[in-house]
Amino acid sequence: MSDVILPKTVSVFREGYGLARFKADALAGLTVAIVALPLSMAIAIASGVTPDRGLYTAIIGGFLVSLLGGSRHQIGGPAGAFIVLVSATVARHGIDGLLLATAMAGLILIACGFLRLGDYIKFIPYPVTVGFTAGIAVIIFASQIGELLGLHFPAGEPGPLAEKLTAIAAALPEFSPSAAAIAALTIAIILILRRTRPSWPGLLIAVVIASALAALLQLPVATIGSKFGGIPSGLPMPSLPDVTPELAIAVLPDAIAFALLGAIESLLSAVVADGMTGRRHRSNTELVAQGVANIGSALFGGICVTGTIARTATNVRAGATSPVSGMLHAAFLLGFMLVAAPLAAYIPLAALAGVLAVVSWNMVEKSAIAALIRSSRGETLILAVTFLLVIFRDLTEGIVVGFSLAALQFIHHMSKNIRVTTEGPERPLDAMDADTVTYRLDGAFFFGAVAAAGAVLDRIGDDHRNLVLDCSGIGFVDTSGVNLLASVIRKAVRQGVEVYVVTERNELKTMLHHQEVPEQGVHFVKSLPEARSDLAHRGDGNPNRR
Repeated sequence: MSDVILPKTVSVFREGYGLARFKADALAGLTVAIVALPLSMAIAIASGVTPDRGLYTAIIGGFLVSLLGGSRHQIGGPAGAFIVLVSATVARHGIDGLLLATAMAGLILIACGFLRLGDYIKFIPYPVTVGFTAGIAVIIFASQIGELLGLHFPAGEPGPLAEKLTAIAAALPEFSPSAAAIAALTIAIILILRRTRPSWPGLLIAVVIASALAALLQLPVATIGSKFGGIPSGLPMPSLPDVTPELAIAVLPDAIAFALLGAIESLLSAVVADGMTGRRHRSNTELVAQGVANIGSALFGGICVTGTIARTATNVRAGATSPVSGMLHAAFLLGFMLVAAPLAAYIPLAALAGVLAVVSWNMVEKSAIAALIRSSRGETLILAVTFLLVIFRDLTEGIVVGFSLAALQFIHHMSKNIRVTTEGPERPLDAMDADTVTYRLDGAFFFGAVAAAGAVLDRIGDDHRNLVLDCSGIGFVDTSGVNLLASVIRKAVRQGVEVYVVTERNELKTMLHHQEVPEQGVHFVKSLPEARSDLAHRGDGNPNRR
């Protein structure tokens, strides 16, 4: 295995790992486990599966992500961003379809890692990620309104946002005051503790208090026990889902969506950890680890695994020093499951919905949205289009369209940066003589700029004996740009003009030769003085003549 795919765990133990670091990692792992315990169950329930599957995901997936990953601080587990995709997959293909899609996504991620695609996946434009995350937050919150208010949907809760809001409005007259009170209490405790005791595990404390009050007061609210019969006190034996060729083909689009979203989410999380610690993660190693983790999660009945930004940030703030903290977080979760599984039956679903309501609010990068709106109309448009497509159409469609708009905006901006400056009898800044004209090209000479540059270069006539194309200012050139240069050169040579191409880049010279520029009448030089000297030597120009 090359160093590019080498897990950070190996690097950490090569450096030397002592008791002091283990203690720091154990404390950080315990802190993250306390945060992950209610969150994993809440995300699983919101995704349309039983809460134990969220714990399986955090335990198995979280352990493998830390063991094999390319980040020292990444925490893997179920993520809110997957709620819509997972619930839609379960509705279409059932649990077996979900598990198969998760395993297939794992294989895709492993392939992406070994193909070194991680270096490119992380180049998602900032407005796209902000709009995407905000859209996910809206969808998560909308999915929890029913539980927050204790609503009942006789025909089932619709998936699409517009239909969901219509169903919620129809069910509002029968909302449960008890459920609403439990949800409000949970949210209030989380927010108060975050302001007054930020180091305390606010999510877990809020859920515990809400569960205790609901049980003591015997409130008529739905709980994990009443809806799911509780959670098991251990991990199941690994097993494969029922696989048929027809099911594999049917879930392939879901697997691709899982892989794409998982890659983006995990690499964004790793970048956040890098920003907090000054470290650098290994993108391709991270993708391989995410792939193995998704396969492992599916084998144990879990759902999609990815890097989780909030839990990763918690891990960093808690003082983690290595991936050992992530592995210990998974071990602590398993311990909680073995010891406290019977108590989970008393947790109200409204309390878990309150947890997700806070999570969805925190997901919206409000300051980033405000900054983008103030700074650029183009990026505001990308943000808005991505956001609206995510909430009203499809997550993948939102990313693809947003990325495409950002790419078009980039091409537009870069095409404006190309400059073609004429130097000759009309502008004798560096004129060689009246028979010589010089065109200096600066910027990125690529397909987006050839139209602007071609409008100038095409005006070359036959009233000059020498043409100098100063390409020393070209920072980047593609085949479209080279094709335009070759066309200009061929046109000039046909008119009997001697052409000098000024460049120090052998790449440009080679590309022009591939375009079959004429051998006669074309001279490659490394500088303007060299071109001037050659012209004077040939007797075709006199630098002192105006």
